[in-house]
This record gives sequence, structure tokens and C-alpha cells, in this order.
Amino acid sequence: MRYSTFAGFALAAVLAGCAQTPAPSHAATTGQAHGADHAQSASDEAQVRAVVTAYKDAIVRMDVSQTPALFWEDSAIFENGGVEGTFAYYLEHHLGPEFDILSSFEFRDHQITIEIDGDTAFVSETYTYHITFADPAREPIERRGVATSVLRKRNGEWRFDIYHSSSRPLRRAT
Repeated sequence: MRYSTFAGFALAAVLAGCAQTPAPSHAATTGQAHGADHAQSASDEAQVRAVVTAYKDAIVRMDVSQTPALFWEDSAIFENGGVEGTFAYYLEHHLGPEFDILSSFEFRDHQITIEIDGDTAFVSETYTYHITFADPAREPIERRGVATSVLRKRNGEWRFDIYHSSSRPLRRAT
């Protein structure tokens, strides 16, 4: 894998900072609007949003058969403090087997922020998720989650290059 664990942590820190203080656009800093640049940026943002949404929707449907097309072959996946490898490895050894024991997966309060710089998109997501198991004896899980990802545009196509997610139990008001 071409990314070290340190690089993943550094990326998460950078993306967390970006989500808190978004950089002004070129038009905002120069006081000029560039029609073609804005149109391309809006198109790229829509394409990035479509990729991120397609992945989330596949998780909700619990049908990840089409998700490999959303990730570059040399992608890097990080989850809850672990290095999962490429998406293909993650799908075969982690995500796919998890769906065998679940009966539903639901996202709630999903928020997404996208920042594009050339052929690189930085994405941050916040959400809660609710999982129920096929075994009714198992208690459902509800957690607060975040995801940070980098998507790269290659040959005109946006796909995930790095994906990191983590979660924690919800803190209930007493």
C-alpha cells in the first residue's frame, strides 16, 4: 500500500481543519467570478457528491456489488483506528461479511462537505447510523460516525482514493 498509517492520520487532521474553516474560493479571494471555472467546479462537485452518495446508498441497501467501481484499485481504507488495505480487500474481508449478519443499516442526519482542488476532492461527512442484526437476540447498534475521504479524478472520472471512517456510541442526554 502506498500510504502509511501516519499519512492517514495526517490526512484526517488536515481534513478536520478544512471542515472547520473552509478555504475561500478563488473567486472570493480575487473578487472575480470565472464562469468556466465555476461551471467546471460545480460539475466536479456534483460528480463527487454522486460517488459519495452512491456508496452511502449501497450501504443502506446492503448491496455493495457495484461499489468497487467507486474506488480506485490502489485505494486505501482506514476504519476505527485500523488500516483495512485496498477497497477490494476491505470488501472481501470486512464489509461484505458484515452484511451477512445484518438485517438493516440506516443513516440519519447525514451532512456532507466537499472541497475541490484541481483533480482532488476532500470530503467530510457526519452522521448517525442505526444497525439491526439478523439475529433478533442481538441488540441494535446506534452510533455517531464521521468519514473523511479523498477522491481523485483520473481520465475524467472521480473515485475514492482514500476513505477513513470512525464512530463512537451516541451520548444520550440524561
